[in-house]
Amino acid sequence: MRPLMRRRAPDPAPSRLTYRAQRLWLTPIFRKMLRVGLPSFTLVLVAGSFLADPATQQRVIDSLAETRREIEDRPEFRVTVLGITGAGPVVTEEVRGALALDLPLSSFDIDLAALRARVEALPAVASADLRIRSGGYLSVGVVERVPAFIWQTRGGPVLIDAGGQFIASLDARPDTPPLPLIGGDGADRVTAEAARLFATAAPLGPRLRGLVRMGERRWDVVLVDDRRILLPETGAVAALDRALALHEATELFDRDVARIDLRNPDRLTVQLTPEAVGALRALRAEQGVQSSGEQSG
Repeated sequence: MRPLMRRRAPDPAPSRLTYRAQRLWLTPIFRKMLRVGLPSFTLVLVAGSFLADPATQQRVIDSLAETRREIEDRPEFRVTVLGITGAGPVVTEEVRGALALDLPLSSFDIDLAALRARVEALPAVASADLRIRSGGYLSVGVVERVPAFIWQTRGGPVLIDAGGQFIASLDARPDTPPLPLIGGDGADRVTAEAARLFATAAPLGPRLRGLVRMGERRWDVVLVDDRRILLPETGAVAALDRALALHEATELFDRDVARIDLRNPDRLTVQLTPEAVGALRALRAEQGVQSSGEQSG
């Protein structure tokens, strides 16, 4: 009989495939891919297959839109009151008209940036601040442009601020208090110089009517009875100051003077009124007659 062979004990070492699988499982990125990546991919695949149907897509869109409408229409998101501060009655109505809001509205339907641009596009508004406050209150804070001059244009008198910005026609603001009067093309672009001239001309008091820009280069100071002081292109304030000093010494503006020409800084030219010229000619003629009589005698 053949002797019985002993069965070999199994090798405790793992097979090559098992070893590689164990090593791969120990890799962090592989574990994360199995735990996160694979479920996510499966979910995306299932969702993509589900949403591939146009009817399903439309149902999802409609459902999301309905949910959004329900949220936006909740009372805490409704704007019911409009408050405008910092503006007078006329500008307040202009702002209200520019906003053109049909309240109540959902705050989600209000574009504050667009509304602010509308308000600041108004000529009478320098800046605006819009905020939605608690209690459904839309607050509109307005900073008005302050009228500084009445500018006589070809189309009629208008109000402008200290920077020359148009505000409104004078007819639209009949209750505007008296303001310095300027005229001429381009006068709105040199309002800073005009303000200095008005300050210098303050001693003229009620004699002063206003300033006129001539040829967009220089100013004429207009006095009562259409008398004028012609100022140079440069150094206008200093020239006007010299004319005032001359008046203080000689009472120049109280005489029959139609024009005081200061355009040439080295020479002052005075033009008399027609009445004064006629009287002067008559006086000279009389003196000439007397001289002739004396020579004949």
